[in-house]
Amino acid sequence: MTSPMTAMLGQPVPDFELPATGGKPFRLSAVKGKPVILYFYPKDSTPGCTTEAQQFRDLYPTFLACGCEILGISRDSLKSHENFKAKQRLPFELLSDSGEAACGLFGVIKLKQLYGKQVRGIERSTFAIDAVGVLCKEWRGIKVSGHAHEVLDFVKTLN
Repeated sequence: MTSPMTAMLGQPVPDFELPATGGKPFRLSAVKGKPVILYFYPKDSTPGCTTEAQQFRDLYPTFLACGCEILGISRDSLKSHENFKAKQRLPFELLSDSGEAACGLFGVIKLKQLYGKQVRGIERSTFAIDAVGVLCKEWRGIKVSGHAHEVLDFVKTLN
């Protein structure tokens, strides 16, 4: 049995497909030709995840002006994502990774402490994929404050 492919810095990201808000599945290969930011977050409608989504939302026009797409990914259901997207007026799609396919690909599932218990969860992480599909930058275990600006500053260097 072969081990699953993992996304590695400087290497092409293996193609994947996930259910997305807006009614159409998302396939990574479908956005080849422009940079993509994938941000993984633990849970819809929690304080840190809401703040992070709002920061990417507020900077979204500038990301688009750089030719870059943004997608948020968590293990939440599409129904949860649709509610979160509507409530926060998010202009980008959210991907549901309940089967942890993309989470595994990017190695973002970690054991975390929650109320004194160890639980498996998503480590807040962001990945930049360039226009040819190569993983060109990763941020792991990030703090929300200022992160979207840091990602945007990096995206501006891609053009």
